[in-house]
Amino acid sequence: MQVSRSTVRRALTLGAACLCAGAVSARAQVTATKLTSVEGITEYSLPNGLHVLLFPDASKATTTINITYLVGSRHEGYGESGMAHLLEHMVFKGTPKHPDIPKELTVHGTRPNGSTWYDRTNYFETVPASDANVAWALELEADRMVNSFIAKKALESEFSVVRNEFESGENSPFRVLMERVMSTAYLWHGYGRSTIGSKEDIESVPIDRLQAFYRKYYQPDNAVLVVAGKFEPEKTLKQIEKTFGAIRRPQRSVEKGNLLYKTYTIEPAQDGERLAILRRTGDAPLAMVGYHVPAGLHPDFAAIDVLTDILGNEPSGRLYKALVEPKVASSIGAFNFQLREPGMLLAYAQQKNGDSVDAARAALERAMDATATAPVTPEEVARAKAALLKQIDLLLANSEQVGFALSEWASMGDWRLIYLHRDRIEKVTPADVQRVAAIYLKPSNRTVGVFYPTEKPDRTIVAQAAPVEQMVAGYKGRAVAQAGEVFDASPVNIDARAKQSALPNGMLLTLLPKKTRGAIVNAQVALRYGTAQTLTGTSTIGSLVHDLLSRGTTALTRQQVNDSLDKLKARVSMAGAANNLTVNIQATHEALPAVLKLVASELRSPRFDPAELDKLKQEQLAQLDAMKSEPQVKVSIAMARRMTPFPKGHPSYAMTPEEEGEEVRTVTNDQVRKFYTDFYGASYAHMAIVGDFDADSTAALVRSLFGDWKSPQKFERIVRVTPPLDSTTIVMETPDKANAFIAFVQNLALRDDDPDYPAMALANYIMGGGFLSSRLATRLRQQEGISYGVGSNLSVASLDRSGSFMAMAIYNPQNVDRLVTAMHEEVSKALTTGFTAAEIQGAKPAMLQQRQQSRANDPELINMLIARKFAGRTMAYDTKFEAAIDALTPEQVNATVKKYLDPSKITIIRAGDFKGKPPVKATP
Repeated sequence: MQVSRSTVRRALTLGAACLCAGAVSARAQVTATKLTSVEGITEYSLPNGLHVLLFPDASKATTTINITYLVGSRHEGYGESGMAHLLEHMVFKGTPKHPDIPKELTVHGTRPNGSTWYDRTNYFETVPASDANVAWALELEADRMVNSFIAKKALESEFSVVRNEFESGENSPFRVLMERVMSTAYLWHGYGRSTIGSKEDIESVPIDRLQAFYRKYYQPDNAVLVVAGKFEPEKTLKQIEKTFGAIRRPQRSVEKGNLLYKTYTIEPAQDGERLAILRRTGDAPLAMVGYHVPAGLHPDFAAIDVLTDILGNEPSGRLYKALVEPKVASSIGAFNFQLREPGMLLAYAQQKNGDSVDAARAALERAMDATATAPVTPEEVARAKAALLKQIDLLLANSEQVGFALSEWASMGDWRLIYLHRDRIEKVTPADVQRVAAIYLKPSNRTVGVFYPTEKPDRTIVAQAAPVEQMVAGYKGRAVAQAGEVFDASPVNIDARAKQSALPNGMLLTLLPKKTRGAIVNAQVALRYGTAQTLTGTSTIGSLVHDLLSRGTTALTRQQVNDSLDKLKARVSMAGAANNLTVNIQATHEALPAVLKLVASELRSPRFDPAELDKLKQEQLAQLDAMKSEPQVKVSIAMARRMTPFPKGHPSYAMTPEEEGEEVRTVTNDQVRKFYTDFYGASYAHMAIVGDFDADSTAALVRSLFGDWKSPQKFERIVRVTPPLDSTTIVMETPDKANAFIAFVQNLALRDDDPDYPAMALANYIMGGGFLSSRLATRLRQQEGISYGVGSNLSVASLDRSGSFMAMAIYNPQNVDRLVTAMHEEVSKALTTGFTAAEIQGAKPAMLQQRQQSRANDPELINMLIARKFAGRTMAYDTKFEAAIDALTPEQVNATVKKYLDPSKITIIRAGDFKGKPPVKATP
């Protein structure tokens, strides 16, 4: 990002002010004090108040550095709504030492981001594991803790970016209704305000107020640093002592206005049911209820978690049986906000267009009231506990995800609460669940909308938690989970470790055994069937078959399948399109054989229950109704129809929600069974397994499960067609949608093994790839503040010379002229002045490190192994491709861009609420 000299001077002045205030000390090296160690995580503290959590995991190829500030929207005062989130954006704007943070994040190949919630703000970078990357990330976070610019000019451009993020949420009736329920439920507490804040506050906050907020809360005594993944603990702790230890503990006083008060507002007991009514454009009716519950650290919250699962579980949950089975609603759900102070339990009922939302609301309220009085069964509690404990165990097996989760638990009072909560869930009884249901699921504690006067209100006093120190004092936790091996994720080593074989029916099998943390195994089955001709007119039937496979076998009901997976602590998901089905599996070493047998039963002996088909059709119709007026959906369909045209009935034809809805309504169970019988088999399938498993016994098991399952018909891949097209603009109206979507797209005659592909891939990365530092992101988000979400994509096939380049963005419809002008100018610059040597040299290592990270992630690696084999390749393709990237010159890249990109062939497709809203003209 280009910064003017005057901006730099103002920013340097601010940074110098922080330094002169004594934020950084030149004292001797400080020493961290070890506080406690629980299940592989060790906590230290520095003299300046910073808490440090180290979670080494040598099996990861990456390291995650996460800094959490104990400030969120709960701490905002009058006129400050959204300030914590706005500050999160501003901290990416740089420091005197790091003037272009997005570029640095991209150069280092990171997976970074920041997030703001009610109780905290966090920033993280997941980097390829190396001493240099870890040292850089720690130094960056220490520097921007106290030396961020927070400059007025940067704030002026960021206003509209945050507003655009606000508007993207305004497109979702579900999200807006949830905000209305929260704001109606809370009279005084900060949890009643959406974290993103008021648009007016966002645009009006004075820069000095934002700077004061930053100086008050972004300090070491209000922060928790987590380092997780592959690193040397002793060396990293020394680096932390050097970087963060040099920051002085702030002198806090009333006079300085920087005291960190505990928030003391207590929401009064609700004295009657409340109602919020939302009227805006949308196609799927929705009812929602919310109930006040204790803080996330309260002992009762374990029972509330179990209660929430009992309500929202599918298909055995109370709400599913009360609303979905009798067809009052198409889908339901229940969730809770586990927060530092008393939060909320929420439930909802979604319908399809034309249904009575009043009936859904009444049924939802009846179901919640009945749960408060009808006894819960031991089976319900056991099922919910199994599901919850599975999620926690899988989380604790992933050091990167644990690093993120600790942000939430630290903001609740102490990171060890994650383990304490797990232990509490294990002890929950049906009596505990019934007790909390009776206390909190009262009509007087419910928010669906308006207040109704009540002669004798039955108020709920929310219990307050005891001091967290008492809860965690002396807590030791459990044994550290099994560590994984140090795995070299290079293409050469992957090819050497991966063993390929074929089953008697032709199914391919790829096995890559390696030790992983928690003995986790990932697997994928790619099932391919049919031809473009034999599949004509069957797309919707095939889609329903994909979804029904996971809804029971001839031996097990849908619920029994779900219960089995929970007991095995495994995840199985199925998704398909056109002429293929993909099954993703995650399990432990011990559970893998049982999970593979269960998956084989789902694939080979599906139940195809007519009642489940009926429920699935209801769900899909409701989802399709919700999609009808979405700008991004409309653009996607229009783009597919123009850029990759297929006739109606073809398996790759892009249907509108209306067309698909018409077909869904007419599908019968006989059609579903016939489609399965006609097409399903494993002769053209490929299974890949990566992780902690025994190769010989697993290969034998897979052979016994799938080796005799032959496909009834031949499979032929669908040829991808992207014809050359002249430029045109397609505009679609989506009334009352605050956020618009646009795509600039051009078809390319290019394949991913063509000599020109590496240059185009690198050009696309520079144009719209890296984290906030691509040309499009720098122009449209960083400089002009037009778009919150902007980027580009190069889609190229492996077996057809068929591809496309697309640039896309979300934006306020009034900014359409500014956006279109900026997009055209950036394409023109790429063709006229080209990309600089500095851009190309900076993008190469960043792009290559991202590819290395993908190979180090087992689910992504499995995708690669299957894709490479389908294209007739090995991972040597990746070695060759990356060598070609590394050898590229600016002349080669710029010549290739000129060869392929052509403004006269770019199609512009946009959807939004443009009528009656004069566009803001682009600046000449």
